[in-house]
Amino acid sequence: MLYIKIQELHKRKFKVAQIAKELKISRPTVYKYLEMTFDEAKAYTEQPLGKKKKLDHYKDWILAWLEEYPHLSSAQIHDWLLERYPDLVVGGSTVRTYVRGVREVYQIEKKGIVRQYEAVPEQPMGKQLQVDWGETKQKTVNNKEIKLYFIAFVLVHSRQKYMEWQARPFTTRDAIRCHEHAFQFYGGRTEEIVYDQDHLISVSENAGQLLLTAEFQSYVNERKFNVHLCRRADPESKGMIENVVKYIKGNFADSRVFRDIEDWNERARQWLKRTGNHQVHQTTKKRPAEVFLLEKQHLQPVSSLLSYESTHNQSITRSVSKDNTIRYKSNRYSVPLGTYQNRSENLVWIEIREEDHNALIIRKEANGEVIAEHRISSEKGKLIQNRHHTRDRSKGVEEFKQRLLSHFKDQVQAAAYLDEISQRYPRYRRDQFTIIHKVSQQYPAIIDTVLAKCTTEKLYNANDFRDIAHHLDALRDEPIEEAQSFYTSPPNHSHLKASTRSLNAYTSILGGRT
Repeated sequence: MLYIKIQELHKRKFKVAQIAKELKISRPTVYKYLEMTFDEAKAYTEQPLGKKKKLDHYKDWILAWLEEYPHLSSAQIHDWLLERYPDLVVGGSTVRTYVRGVREVYQIEKKGIVRQYEAVPEQPMGKQLQVDWGETKQKTVNNKEIKLYFIAFVLVHSRQKYMEWQARPFTTRDAIRCHEHAFQFYGGRTEEIVYDQDHLISVSENAGQLLLTAEFQSYVNERKFNVHLCRRADPESKGMIENVVKYIKGNFADSRVFRDIEDWNERARQWLKRTGNHQVHQTTKKRPAEVFLLEKQHLQPVSSLLSYESTHNQSITRSVSKDNTIRYKSNRYSVPLGTYQNRSENLVWIEIREEDHNALIIRKEANGEVIAEHRISSEKGKLIQNRHHTRDRSKGVEEFKQRLLSHFKDQVQAAAYLDEISQRYPRYRRDQFTIIHKVSQQYPAIIDTVLAKCTTEKLYNANDFRDIAHHLDALRDEPIEEAQSFYTSPPNHSHLKASTRSLNAYTSILGGRT
């Protein structure tokens, strides 16, 4: 097919450089095929890449991988060959040349992937370790898809890497456990560890005074290392671990089939030994494993491995929102009022019990008392709320009313007055009671007089109650006769009659016509 395509383009007056660019092949390859007849080209391609080469025995595997995953790099092909054939001894340049030849002959175009590298200052041995998290989607042996999560570590000086995977999101305790495993892998710890602003370890930068989660702060105090928290939107400050995460995704995890988490972690360790820490680093031009032998001597020793829960524990954490709910699988589930606290970590532990018809169990501590239990909803966007987790608003208002009655001597009359206000202003009864409560605090001596006046005048409004109180308080400094006139009922003038005038009297005053 390559021979036919080259001949067709040549007949269409394409230049050699144009043919090479169009078919993604080299110009010597174009010249070679232009000089051949069809039979010669057929005989040439029947031989593995024209002449016998070291990797011809593995050509079928390489071709199958490239046809299924055209984006694979020669470095990945090299790693997969070593994984399948551990005794194979071949250099990276040999694999690159061979893969390039296979791509040209079988016209398998590689997808371009742009990778960004940031220049970071060199650090002395044992000075700094960088940490970050990542996630991938993998095909399983059952041809299904699963989401996997990993944490990656890299020593800044030697580029020695470590990683650990699990099939569920990381918790702070998971992160701590993986730190312990990393320290055991390295044989010590660095003076400083660099992190992104991840919710597992940090709450806020706080203008330089770092606020870490309570659990991780306790761990830092135990291990006594310095924490360097990167500023937001500043990947350059931890570009090394960013590239390691991309390297793990693009070389180890890409297109690899998942069987189970134990097998996956074992293959990850083999990859680190075979490729991740063995291949020559493009920046240092050295093998990380060899440089690490020197850096290891500069690491701070650590005590015995701290004990943390197993990766297989099905209890995971969730953050509590301000409305005292947690999110699980696109739904919100309520927790008791008061679970959310300001300036607190606000984490709860959840557990899924399939034997209880998918019950969602929520605890404040990992093994603590159950604070909430729900049936998991199969719908999305729903609020699943326990009625015991809601505020009894009527009870609160009624308690407020009872406290307010205690300020009056005639509580029967006061109760009738407040009940009438409740009926007239059902939505604002708490606000109405609050105004009356403030009046009772400000004018305790005349509160009963105000109540009597409002009841007599049928003024069932807290604002009127307050105005009457202000007026009565002002009358204390007025003459006795004027004050008494307010307390007593107005005189009856129903027997008096107003004088009347004719319409002409008004028109004459206004200047109009009769």
